[in-house]
Amino acid sequence: MSFFTNINKMFKKISLYRLFSIVSFVMLITLSVNKAQALEEVDDFQPAKLWKDDNGVHINAHGGGVLNHEGKYYWFGEHKVAGKTGNKAHVGVHVYISENLTNWKDAGIALKVSDDAKSEITKGAIIERPKVLFNETTGKFVMWFHLELKGQGYKAARTGVAVADKPTGPYRFIKSVRPNAKHLPINITAQEKQAFELMQQEKEVPEKLKNNIKGYKSLTFLSRDFTGGQMARDMTLFKDKDGKAYQLYSSEENQTLHISLLNDDYLSHSGRFIRMYSGGQDEAPAIAYRAGQYHLLTSGLSGWKPNAAKQYIAKHILGPWNKLNNPTLGINPENGFGANKTFGGQSTHLLALQNKPGHFIAMFDLWRPDNAIDGRYIWLPVEFVDGVMRITWQDNWDLSIFE
Repeated sequence: MSFFTNINKMFKKISLYRLFSIVSFVMLITLSVNKAQALEEVDDFQPAKLWKDDNGVHINAHGGGVLNHEGKYYWFGEHKVAGKTGNKAHVGVHVYISENLTNWKDAGIALKVSDDAKSEITKGAIIERPKVLFNETTGKFVMWFHLELKGQGYKAARTGVAVADKPTGPYRFIKSVRPNAKHLPINITAQEKQAFELMQQEKEVPEKLKNNIKGYKSLTFLSRDFTGGQMARDMTLFKDKDGKAYQLYSSEENQTLHISLLNDDYLSHSGRFIRMYSGGQDEAPAIAYRAGQYHLLTSGLSGWKPNAAKQYIAKHILGPWNKLNNPTLGINPENGFGANKTFGGQSTHLLALQNKPGHFIAMFDLWRPDNAIDGRYIWLPVEFVDGVMRITWQDNWDLSIFE
């Protein structure tokens, strides 16, 4: 009796083993199919559509910028989470790697938020528009970003800096600052300086002098923040052909954009800066250099809602800058937004192609503030017509457009 019982148990074990093997095999096939689908390569851009990484997950790199380094592209951006609270930093700065700009590999979190409540980049702070440059002299990768301290809304208006030995990080947070404390812009006019000195002495500025100063209200903010350093919100970085690096950021209560030269190690501000188009109300800067001209793309001030893009041009990065027409053309069929709303997006970066000198991709964010993680990306080719940028809506396109 015990002999047959043992045989029966043996067959049951074999049957269970076979069942387990079959289930495991099916799961393995399913995972393989899902992975194959996730890894399916694409060779075109579809603006405002879901854009998946190598894991099949929507890319999470908002307000981003792209570093070109040794034949690869590194896309850094804000890691968002679901819901309205997702606009705060709960994770940090995400980074992705690509060789062709259409297929991106998730390289993880480049800069992590801190669990230390005393840290300036503690979980729940606001970290926006991270950009990275490589410093050939120090061999370090330097990241700057807009930082708002936890619980203060957008009152702090600071900029933070972090460094790493590798492009993907990990990045080590160094400090945050209000730039250029106790320094005046190099392009301040005689009348602006006269009014500024009266403000510093807490004396009344004559009405006639006020009326002769363009963007006078903005100048009052410059004076207010002179000692403690200037406000720095929406920002980008730019490395010039001579290796010098500049930070561009919205300052003076977002009324005026500053363009500031960084020190040689890129870790601090030199004190040399300009006020670009005083009182122009510019944010979301993106900059490129081509054929002896600097091209600047910005947006106006309308919170999370889109507005018309702006375009400026200069022969030197420290100006003078001339304002041109809105560079965008066409309509985004998904939302019906055209040039007066920048297709529903906002500028963040002008991406230089590594193997096609003088060619650029304009990067925009289509914000979804009520569900931050669902924000989309609008990447469009930049044309230059008579030396001026033109960015036309494309439902889908590929890099052959530059040939």
